[in-house]
Amino acid sequence: MIKSLKLLVCLLLFVGCGNSQSNEKEKFSYERTKKDKKENVVVNHDNHDIKASVMVDLVNKGVGPIKEISFDNEINPQLVSSGEEIFSKMCSACHKVGKKFIGPKPNKIFDRRTPEWVMNMILNPTEMLKQDPIAIALLKEYNNVLMLNQNLTNEEARSIAEYLRTL
Repeated sequence: MIKSLKLLVCLLLFVGCGNSQSNEKEKFSYERTKKDKKENVVVNHDNHDIKASVMVDLVNKGVGPIKEISFDNEINPQLVSSGEEIFSKMCSACHKVGKKFIGPKPNKIFDRRTPEWVMNMILNPTEMLKQDPIAIALLKEYNNVLMLNQNLTNEEARSIAEYLRTL
């Protein structure tokens, strides 16, 4: 009986250890690769690569109905109040004053863009995101989140622009 038991133990050890291949399934692994950062970049006039959100282009007027606009020297408080109200209702879900969010921060936008470009982006974002190189680069920089057309009037967009002048 002891001999049979020893033989059984040896047989079990042989069968259990005899297969050198593992029965474990291969584990799934995935290595992420870094995206080429140049896709979020625009080449400026001096051939330097910079992010679209910080690039300065005070020549481009964008694509849309606004061909020429000029601001008064004095900021219009009534337009600012109206623009702030519209901005908080229509724009603040994606744009936060003082910080990047879903879209770029609006602070000091007129230090980087022409008034016409800003107004056209507000009024005509669909075409801007298809045709304007800065808008396209911003789209890529902000994870391809489209700016939706809020169907604002020229007057509403102008009041938002006046509000943006105060930021």
